[in-house]
Amino acid sequence: MGNRLSKIATRTGDDGTTGLGDGSRVRKDDLRIAAIGDIDELNSQIGVLLCETLPDDVRAALTAIQHDLFDLGGELCIPGHTLVTDAHLARLDGWLADYNAALPPLKEFILPGGSRAAALAHVCRSVCRRAERAVVALGAQVASAGQSAPLADTPRRYVNRLSDLLFVLARVLNRVNGGDDVYWHHDRGASAG
Repeated sequence: MGNRLSKIATRTGDDGTTGLGDGSRVRKDDLRIAAIGDIDELNSQIGVLLCETLPDDVRAALTAIQHDLFDLGGELCIPGHTLVTDAHLARLDGWLADYNAALPPLKEFILPGGSRAAALAHVCRSVCRRAERAVVALGAQVASAGQSAPLADTPRRYVNRLSDLLFVLARVLNRVNGGDDVYWHHDRGASAG
């Protein structure tokens, strides 16, 4: 991870390829680049959520998660390298348990929405689920190709747990802002046209 960008416009990607952290080049539509891009988009969406007024503990957790996601992107960028560990998962599990314990149990499905901060957390959650699908697809491709540097399972587990945490944080943020979850009503009938 010693290379730092001092020149942004290198033109080396004009041919449709991009460089990985190990010096190799792959097509920009490679599954590895798709996964890295989805992780980057998730990090950007969390940055938008951090522009909202948030409780200090939620802000601190999301900021730590942004750093984790940067590490996760780095891990995906360097085949065979490990940056995200079981300690990262344990921290997510701790936050998930703490925040979920303060919420009432769900008896209905909920819709993304409520307060603006909660809605943004739901956007982050859905982007996280897409990132998870991309990491799963990359792992399957690497495994089926029998590559010498298999993809660790920690990145997949991390984004799976993170999507759960973002769901819970959306519920927390609705309550912080004086509201409640937006419940899906299965018996609402057909809407008038």
